[in-house]
Amino acid sequence: MLAAQSSTELRLALRNGEQLLLALLIPIALLVGLTLLEVVPLPEPRVASVVPAVLALAVMSAAFTGQAIAFGFDRRYGVVRRLAATALPRWLLVAGRLAAVLGLVAVQTAVLCALAVALDWRPPAAGLGWAVLLVLLGCAAFGSLGILLGGSVRAEVVLAVANLLWFVLLFAGGIVIPAAQLPGPLGTIATSLPSGALAEGLRTALVDGRAPGLHPVLVLVIWAVLAALVSVRTVRLR
Repeated sequence: MLAAQSSTELRLALRNGEQLLLALLIPIALLVGLTLLEVVPLPEPRVASVVPAVLALAVMSAAFTGQAIAFGFDRRYGVVRRLAATALPRWLLVAGRLAAVLGLVAVQTAVLCALAVALDWRPPAAGLGWAVLLVLLGCAAFGSLGILLGGSVRAEVVLAVANLLWFVLLFAGGIVIPAAQLPGPLGTIATSLPSGALAEGLRTALVDGRAPGLHPVLVLVIWAVLAALVSVRTVRLR
């Protein structure tokens, strides 16, 4: 049942034009643009600094923004309510959506990493395992937040809030601009957000080849657990 549900959700996501725009086209455009065009000062090789930010953006786009919008409109059109009336348990409904997110992120990561290698990206081998762990934790944190948002308010509100948060976290959440370069307390706030924790952890793992440390891992775990616990109490099926 889990395999059938997650594969269905993944196929629907891959057929959705807005999902593909968020999940693949925008990250690919940023990866190529920031690597080849010197619009932002970055250390050489530029691609090494760009890849962690783009991977963090891809995870946020698929697991949070795309998930929240899809879940919100599925509730609006009664899809979730009809699924809940079948033999599919509620926990499996949520697990299927999260498993589909993992599948989508796996596709994203494969495409982006292949393109980055073509742009002469050579990541340190010592950091690859940590990067995989951070991506999985990022999927859990952002996926839980996406379900919380998409299952708590009306679809039109979800659409506006999810896209607004995407832009805010992209530029002020430690993704495009590292937390250390953000002015004043914004840097401290960014490192406590899942976007900043994921991006900073990936930079440490994929640029320096070192363990990301306890802070980004704890931040992602805490956000995932809190969002999941709140979702259990607040998510509605209609």
